[in-house]
Amino acid sequence: MTLEIDQLAEALAASNAGIAFTGAGISTESGIPDFRGPNGVWKKVDPAEFTIDNYINNAEHRARVWSQRAASHEAAHEPNDGHRAIVELERLGIISSVVTQNIDGLHAAAGSSVVLELHGTMREVACLSCGERAPMGDVVERVRAGETDPHCARCGGLLKSATVSFGQALPADVIEDAFRRASACDLCLVVGSSLVVYPAAGVPIEAKRAGATVAIVNAEETDLDDLADVVVRGQAGAVLREAVQKVRAIQAV
Repeated sequence: MTLEIDQLAEALAASNAGIAFTGAGISTESGIPDFRGPNGVWKKVDPAEFTIDNYINNAEHRARVWSQRAASHEAAHEPNDGHRAIVELERLGIISSVVTQNIDGLHAAAGSSVVLELHGTMREVACLSCGERAPMGDVVERVRAGETDPHCARCGGLLKSATVSFGQALPADVIEDAFRRASACDLCLVVGSSLVVYPAAGVPIEAKRAGATVAIVNAEETDLDDLADVVVRGQAGAVLREAVQKVRAIQAV
């Protein structure tokens, strides 16, 4: 793996307009399970339960979701070495923005300044009628105070985590911004994504089409390994931590 990390560090050091594209694999080291792995979320639950139609039409389901959220809200996950390494690459002038499939908010918590959340965020709630947003913690406190199915204080509409459920469209403005950044970058660093979900997985494809170097760091094979210029198989935190150290050494010469 040392040779591959050397190649990754060289690619990073040569970039001054890179983007990071991340998936669930970067957050597993923070204790958040991925979705499609052997112990993934979809092995344990029925995805049909999490459609937007079921949420809207099933008050019992909504009450159960809010009850579970109220019970677990303080058990916040913390950024890990992978998230922190991407922040350091930003400080080194290599990564300018993060495009993520994750909803955990850990890139922003780690200190990344520009984060595009393709699938939304669990750190906020959104009204399904008027679009009003509020911090998740504020609504959780309402649930703990006795509201079993909280509604929007502004218009009375249903409140839901500001994430994209099955049957909901991805935010068009965020997708457009992500592809714009991909077409303008000189490096796309993919971390912790199996690259099977579209349109999100089209981001590194667009970067490659526009002439950027594509580097993939993932524990398992991905659908786009053949597209990449550099592939490192390993845990995101350890690989990126070592790569950042090597980048610093290259820049110091």
